[in-house]
Amino acid sequence: MIRHKGFVVAAVVSAALMSGAWFLQRETEPAGSVYQQARLFDDVLAHVADYYVDSLDERQLYQMAIDGMLDQLHDPYSVFLKPEDFRQLSEATTGNYSGLGIQIDVRDGWITVVAPLPDTPAERAGVQTGDRIVQLDGRSTEGWKQDQAVKELRGPAGTAAELLIRRTGVDKPITYKLTRATIHIRSVDPRITMMLDDRVGYIALSPVSESSTRDVSQAIDTLLKQGMKSLIFDLRGNPGGLLDQGVAVSDLFLDPGKAIVETRGRAPGSSHEFSDAKPQLWPRLPIVVIVNGGSASAAEIIAGALQDHDRAVLIGTPTFGKGLVQSFWRLTPETGLKLTTARWFTPSGRTIQRVTRNEAEQEAQVIAAQRGQDTKIDSTAVFHTDAGRTIYGGGGIRPDIYVVADTFTTGERAFIKALGDKAPAFRDALTAYAIELKEGNRLLSPNFSVTQAMVDDILRRMRAKGADLPDSVIVGARTLITQELGYEAARYVFGRSVEFRRRMADDEQIKRALALADRAKSPQDLLTLATTQPAPSTVRNR
Repeated sequence: MIRHKGFVVAAVVSAALMSGAWFLQRETEPAGSVYQQARLFDDVLAHVADYYVDSLDERQLYQMAIDGMLDQLHDPYSVFLKPEDFRQLSEATTGNYSGLGIQIDVRDGWITVVAPLPDTPAERAGVQTGDRIVQLDGRSTEGWKQDQAVKELRGPAGTAAELLIRRTGVDKPITYKLTRATIHIRSVDPRITMMLDDRVGYIALSPVSESSTRDVSQAIDTLLKQGMKSLIFDLRGNPGGLLDQGVAVSDLFLDPGKAIVETRGRAPGSSHEFSDAKPQLWPRLPIVVIVNGGSASAAEIIAGALQDHDRAVLIGTPTFGKGLVQSFWRLTPETGLKLTTARWFTPSGRTIQRVTRNEAEQEAQVIAAQRGQDTKIDSTAVFHTDAGRTIYGGGGIRPDIYVVADTFTTGERAFIKALGDKAPAFRDALTAYAIELKEGNRLLSPNFSVTQAMVDDILRRMRAKGADLPDSVIVGARTLITQELGYEAARYVFGRSVEFRRRMADDEQIKRALALADRAKSPQDLLTLATTQPAPSTVRNR
C-alpha cells in the first residue's frame, strides 16, 4: 500500500515537471498562437486516449473533436458528412439512387407498395400498388421499419433482388426477380403535373436538384400543349437544394440582365451576383407561386426573385427563412464538409435569413406563421419591387396574399391526441381497406363518395387493432376520417393523380391560387387582380 502511494506521488511529481518543461518550452511562442493551440489540442487528445476511464479509439476522438468544433459554430447547416449523410446529400442534389424504384410504406408490420415509380425495374416487372413484400432474397420482412426497408431494397446498380409478394385476391405469393438500376427521381412529379381546369396548369417543384430546370421547362411545355393559359407553381415543402439550379429555374421566367440573387461572404470568391442570362420562353404566362413555412433555401431564391421583379404573385404563408449559403468539400471518397460560407439576398436587397436568436426561435416563428399568428412586420426593413410594390425584409419571403392552410377542428385534435401511439393502427386500417376496395373493384369512379358505412368499417378495424376510442371522441372526427379514407382509397385504387385532385378540393391555398389564376389574362393583369383582392375569408378553425 505504501509503495502504491509512493508511486502515485512520483507520477504526479513527474507529470508536474514534464508539464513545467512543456510550458517553459512554449514561452518562446506568442501567447495563444495557433501553433500553441494546436500543440495543446494534441496533448489533450493524447491524455484522453491514454488515461480516460473508458477505452476510446483515437479515430473516434478525432471525429468527436470535429463534431464538437462544428457544433460550437451554432450553425445547424455546417456539418461533417459521414458516409450515410454523404449518400443522402448526393441523392437529394442529384435525384439519383440505385434500387428497384418502389415507393413504400410499412403497414401492419409489412412493407407495402405505395406505387412503383415510372420506368423502373419494379414497374417493368409488374409490381403493383398495394402489393405486400413479405420476403426479400429469402428473408422475411415482417417487422421491418421504414429505414431498414429502404436500405435493404436499395443497393448497387446491377445487383439482383428477389421479392416474394402477396397480393390481395391472388391465392399464391408471386416471385419477382429484379435487377437494381440507377433510379432518377424527378424534382417535378409528372403524376401531379396537370391541368386543374381548362385554363390553369399546376406544377410542384421539390427539391431543387440537378434536373430541376429541365424538369420545370418540360412540364410547362407539356401543359401549354394541353391549353394552359396560367400556371400555379407550388413551392410548398420544398427544402431547397442547389444554388445554381435555384438561379437557373428563376432564369426561366425573367429577362436578361435581371438580378436573381446575391451572395455575400467573408472568404475570397464567396460573394457573387447572379443575373438572368437568357430570354424567358413564356413572357405572357401569368404565374401564381404558392409558398409556406416548408419553402426554404433555393426555393426562397426562386420565390424572392419572381416577387421582386413582379413576375409572379405569391400566395400562402411566409417561407422558412434559410438565407445561408453552404459550400461543400469532398474530403474522402465517402465523407465531406458542408460549411456555411455566405448569406444571400434577393434582388431588392432583402436578406432571406430570419432574424432569430436560435434555431428553436426560428421554428417557433415558422409554426406561428403557418397558423396565421404571424402578425409582426419589421416596418424598418422596407423594400420595393420593380413596379414599386412595398415588400418587407427581416427574413423569409412574405407572400403577396396571405392564405393560411386549413387546420384541425377541436374535435379532430381530440381524436389525434386520443389515438396517441395507436396512430399506426388508424393508418393500417385505412390502407388495408383501400387495398380491399381496389381488389374488389368496389369503386367505379374517381369521384366516389365515402359513406358513413365505410367510416364505420374503419372504426371496427381500428378497434380490432386495439385502438378503441370513446364515441364522444369519434363523433368529432368523422369528417377527418372520411377525408383520410377518401385520400387513401383514391391513391391505391386510382393512383397518385386522382389522390392529388381529391386533396386539392380541400386545399385552401390551391383554391385561392386557382381562383386568381383563372381570371388573369397576362402577368400584369395578375398583379392588378392581386392588389384588388379582398381580405381572405375566415378559414374554419380545424
